[in-house]
Amino acid sequence: MHTVKQILLPLAFAGICLTMGCKKSITTDAPASETSDKPKVALIMKSLANEFFSTMAEGAQTHQRQSGEYTLIVNGIKDERDVSRQVALVQEMVASDIDAIVIAPAESQALIPALRRAVKAGVVVVNIDNKLDPEMLADEGLEIPFVGPDNHAGAKKVGQYLAARLDEGDAVAVLEGLQTSENGRARKAGFEQAMDEASITIVDSQSAQWEMAKANEVASSMLSEHPEVKAILAANDSMALGAVAAAKSVGRSDDLLIVGFDNIAAVQDAIRDGKVLATADQHGDQLAVYGIETALELIADAEAEVADVETPVDLVTIETLGAE
Repeated sequence: MHTVKQILLPLAFAGICLTMGCKKSITTDAPASETSDKPKVALIMKSLANEFFSTMAEGAQTHQRQSGEYTLIVNGIKDERDVSRQVALVQEMVASDIDAIVIAPAESQALIPALRRAVKAGVVVVNIDNKLDPEMLADEGLEIPFVGPDNHAGAKKVGQYLAARLDEGDAVAVLEGLQTSENGRARKAGFEQAMDEASITIVDSQSAQWEMAKANEVASSMLSEHPEVKAILAANDSMALGAVAAAKSVGRSDDLLIVGFDNIAAVQDAIRDGKVLATADQHGDQLAVYGIETALELIADAEAEVADVETPVDLVTIETLGAE
């Protein structure tokens, strides 16, 4: 994939709250007189309260500043489960005459009708982070490229690292993401495969909906019902931190192994402190950039091949952090 030529231009930032308490929208660009011919790209993410997505936004804004070749509008929803708000954002961006939408969908099916309308309106759509349902896309006759990591493979790496520190027959529990999200299902499947191959038993698996507070509640219940649990595998780092809090509340901070996925800074600190064993880094600061570069290529060449782009995902442990 060709990268966007790097040109450093003076820029001005504007922060506009379009719906109080529901959305954060930031337009990043040079003065209007210099931007009339530049493509307009909307980045639509999940909750900016989640460090992973705020890091993603910062990475995209840095790329736009350095490139100067496009206008960037950054949007996020208040709650990662607020699918209807994300649908409304897609509609608003199409109405604002956007050239491309790069979206990390909150749900793998519910966004597809809105994205279909965007494509029919001539908007380039690129899917990042959470993969849209491929069967539904096919049924709708849509070709929307997915730019992101292999979530199954990343979760399996984390699971294998954990399994090496457990014995056959040990009991573990899983904190799932949203069960309607493709990345949540893929990460759960990766964890399950790693545990199965190591003959480790998953005694409980429940959704904590990507949220730290919910994970604290669910993990506390799991540990109460299954005191034999030796480890918790969380499908994102926010839930891993919720499991850390639950472990502390039941006096299991020293012996319960916890793993996550996303490599947010708070979990890096928890790994250094021995509270979390490992996580997976899908390079959130660059994930939106990969999607934006794909969108710019498709804007420049409407006949370009629409193809998925697999991005890196790496295991993060105390050993790899020590090497930084």
